[in-house]
Amino acid sequence: VLGFLLFAGALRLDINDLLAEKWSVLTLAFASTCLSTILIGLLAYAFLGFLTHHVSLLQCLLFGALISPTDPVAVLATLQNVGAPKALSSQLAGESLLNDGIGIVLFLVLFGLATGAGPTSPSGVVLFFLIEFVGGAIFGLAAGYAAHWMLKRANDHIVEILVSLALVTGGYALADNLHISAPIAMVVAGLLVGSRGRFSLSAGTRGNLETFWELIDGILNAVLFVLIGLEILAMTFHALYLWAIVMAIPAVLLSRFASVAVPASVIRIFHQLPPRAVRFLTWGGLRGGLAIAMALSLPGGTNRSLFLAVTYGVVVFSVLVQGSTMAFFARKSFAVPRG
Repeated sequence: VLGFLLFAGALRLDINDLLAEKWSVLTLAFASTCLSTILIGLLAYAFLGFLTHHVSLLQCLLFGALISPTDPVAVLATLQNVGAPKALSSQLAGESLLNDGIGIVLFLVLFGLATGAGPTSPSGVVLFFLIEFVGGAIFGLAAGYAAHWMLKRANDHIVEILVSLALVTGGYALADNLHISAPIAMVVAGLLVGSRGRFSLSAGTRGNLETFWELIDGILNAVLFVLIGLEILAMTFHALYLWAIVMAIPAVLLSRFASVAVPASVIRIFHQLPPRAVRFLTWGGLRGGLAIAMALSLPGGTNRSLFLAVTYGVVVFSVLVQGSTMAFFARKSFAVPRG
């Protein structure tokens, strides 16, 4: 599911817009995700430790890693209608794509520490992170170029869609077996196919691909919400979970604000940002299906039911409250006219 969602989100972005904001996007994606993971983990450890004594700091950091990345599908869908400045929209969209890959790598590192199946030394963790990220990016470039070469020579819309499906399913599985970051590979492949396709693919091919992958977006997000809904129905729900959700929502928002404000102060040294950019980036950091997918992958023995419930609560608040008020925030922050 992650591979499909990330490829679909990347396919809709113009890589030239991202390259124009590359330093801002990279700074936000790396610094914001890592800082947010730590802050959410510490805050979760504090309030969950108050509610229950059966939670460890490592488990809370694992929750921080899965809830910190913003969801590219939710962000891109919302940005189409809010009218924010183009540069800021590119930064938010680019960050939402890159921080998913970074967040998943952090999640895997912490997952390995929690289960004893991954590197435990600082040098091992850094090497693992570099291999996953750099290896995934190189593999994504190679797979994306190969798929683009085939798409240019295909004259049938069914073949074109099958090529894109083969890229995601086969590419994700191969990258995973090579022990490099498959999510990063799908982001890079999607960016390459989508951006180069604007110049080398026919209008019909581009339209078929965009329509198909937009449909895949909607279906898979709906499936993820149904799956976690069924999980919650199947587990014994405690009042503890409701209190945890109520405390987690402001903790996640506060951590997002701090994790954006710090790198934004660095970005302003070499790049101009609108005065209320931090507020917009904070509220625009929507969570969605990707957080749910990672929460569903938590193993037993990690307070899985508790973190599933909290993840669901945060995502529902993000989509319903933050998503529905993004246009209002854009108007208030950037004097965007009603449209």
